[in-house]
Amino acid sequence: QVQLVESGGGLVQAGGSLRLSCAASGRTFSMYAMGWYRQAPGKEREFVSAINWSSGTTSYADSVKGRFTVSTDNAKNTVYLQMNSLKAEDTAVYYCAAAIGIATIKFRNGVAHWGKGTLVTVSS
Repeated sequence: QVQLVESGGGLVQAGGSLRLSCAASGRTFSMYAMGWYRQAPGKEREFVSAINWSSGTTSYADSVKGRFTVSTDNAKNTVYLQMNSLKAEDTAVYYCAAAIGIATIKFRNGVAHWGKGTLVTVSS
């Protein structure tokens, strides 16, 4: 089993920045990609970003390209999401996700493990 614990959410003004962290534990060797989804009130959970542990290959949703950056600290089994130039529409619960590959993590049914989520609120 893989456990994912997010941290770093909070309230920020539009134009500001936040950094989310997700610490992974357990059978992490079975998961080759980690990333982030988000779910705004009344909307479906959507893919945000992902990274391959070993190659460093990244993927981003069009809505966050150029503003968000995903990275890892392999020694700490932690993935980060640096969010800059935040907008009110970025307000959502952000979920950490793990999957067997970066191709599969971009689809909700390809995610093998989920964190419990951390709330990000951007005030306009």
